[in-house]
Amino acid sequence: MGRLITLMIGMLLMITIHIEAADFETAKEAVKNMGLGWNLGNTLEANNQTVTTDITSEAFWGQQGLESETCWGQYPTTPELLKMMKEAGFGAIRVPVTWYNHMDKDGNVDAAWMARVHEVVDYVMNQGMYCIINVHHDTGADGNSFKSWIKADEANYAQNKNRYEKLWRQIAEEFKDYDQHLLFESYNEMLDKLSSWCFASFAASGQYDASVATSAYNAINSYAQSFVTTVRATGGNNAQRNLIVNTYGSCSGGGTWNQHLKDPLKEMNYPTDAAGEGRIIFQVHAYPSLVNTDNKGKITGNRTISSIKSEIDEMINGWNTHLVSKGAPVILGEWGTSNVDADVTDYDARHELMFQFCEYLVQQCKANDIATFYWMGLTDGMARFFPAFSQPDLAKTILQAYHGSSFNPVLPDAKDFSISCTVDYNQQWGEFNLYKGSSFTSADYSSVVLELEDAPASGLLQWKVSWTKYSNGYTRDITSAESTLAFAANMGTITGITLQCKQSSGRVRIKSVKLKNRNGEELPCSPSVAWGCTMSDVTANSSTGIYVMKQDQPSDGKIYDLSGRLLKQRPKKGLYLMNGKKIVVN
Repeated sequence: MGRLITLMIGMLLMITIHIEAADFETAKEAVKNMGLGWNLGNTLEANNQTVTTDITSEAFWGQQGLESETCWGQYPTTPELLKMMKEAGFGAIRVPVTWYNHMDKDGNVDAAWMARVHEVVDYVMNQGMYCIINVHHDTGADGNSFKSWIKADEANYAQNKNRYEKLWRQIAEEFKDYDQHLLFESYNEMLDKLSSWCFASFAASGQYDASVATSAYNAINSYAQSFVTTVRATGGNNAQRNLIVNTYGSCSGGGTWNQHLKDPLKEMNYPTDAAGEGRIIFQVHAYPSLVNTDNKGKITGNRTISSIKSEIDEMINGWNTHLVSKGAPVILGEWGTSNVDADVTDYDARHELMFQFCEYLVQQCKANDIATFYWMGLTDGMARFFPAFSQPDLAKTILQAYHGSSFNPVLPDAKDFSISCTVDYNQQWGEFNLYKGSSFTSADYSSVVLELEDAPASGLLQWKVSWTKYSNGYTRDITSAESTLAFAANMGTITGITLQCKQSSGRVRIKSVKLKNRNGEELPCSPSVAWGCTMSDVTANSSTGIYVMKQDQPSDGKIYDLSGRLLKQRPKKGLYLMNGKKIVVN
């Protein structure tokens, strides 16, 4: 009888486990259900190796605190930003995260950083969206000011295997009880020891080295296997969670100019995953060029939309042939155009062609059951603070490409907002950015208009404008509360406008900053700290008045966090609420 009872209990446990497993959708179902995705870029993955780039040094690890979130110019992420993305029609958010600058040499992650990552994940999940978190700029291309510790190299894998697995063990344990809407991504764009793009060993002499390439692809698959094995071993919902592994460099295999371009797809293995069978996803990234260039890289003209569409079709065919055929669906985890980080982007220079490209890519990926995550644009910088869209027309194009032309998304426009803020200077010649972003030409814009709460102290402030023909800066004193600086039509491309302090210290309250184009229209600017100053008491304003984030927030002079909880101690750096307004504490 006792044996019979034991067998019955065992059968019930098996049934229970089976039911729990069935509750988690497969990878193919998840990719379909994600809808349209977006990257919360330059935020939790932002990092700065200010101390040393030597990964063997103790000082390489844990170089930054929570301030890293804003070190690339973004504002702290808020729940309202993710609510806006959900209401616009997005169904998934990829949250890139860098870890080396928040963990010690032994791989122990700082508790405060893990808590902040957890908080941002909750912002996404609370909106009912899918969320992807990863290991981001722990990989990447080495340069003079940056060195990655994870590389597609067998020796590197042997050296860092334990630290990498320990990192993922901590992440997995932190989120093991989260449901199927949370996915883990193994690593970002992992490159070989030569930092080769396009395919492994492309940076070698002769643009290919078989031994370097073999080592790179073996390491990619080893890191992917370590990731899957480690996460599964933590149990809980991680036993069935959908997991994402990236190709070498997250390369898309696009193009026909080299016989090795498809190698990252061909050499990618489906990791051994008996416990989570059917719950692996492959990821690639794609940033096609919309222009033709000569052998020196000079632009010779725009590509035709037909050639761009052919490239998209060829890429998707490659993913189906070399990845989907192995048993896992594909997501396009990052996409845009090749000059996404340029001063003058395709959005600025070839608007219509870019929109045609975006529309076709999203439509074709959806038709092939491939989820797409646009890289970072759409809402950027101060626009995220409001929150609003800095490129609402592009967002609409992408959303309608996915949902249909009759879809009418809710897209608050950053042009309808401006900010007021207090600037405290602490160094002579310190600068505060009045305009920083895509360059513009003096042929298009006539002036910048600054409104201060009061006239500045005598000899305190001056305009500083930089343009391509005069990079040292053009200055003019500011003596009144309202000041306009006109641009000469022959200035050319203007790259930045700052408010410079001529004294060792000083304070001003900025009410608004606007660019005026030559048609008389005004464009609100997004001020930010350059150097030698701090920014505080930031208030978002709309064309209808003060933009209050929480209407029921008390006006008692006390400071609250973004969840409405009263702070009993002086707040650290970050975004808070006071008297119903957002404030930034620096």
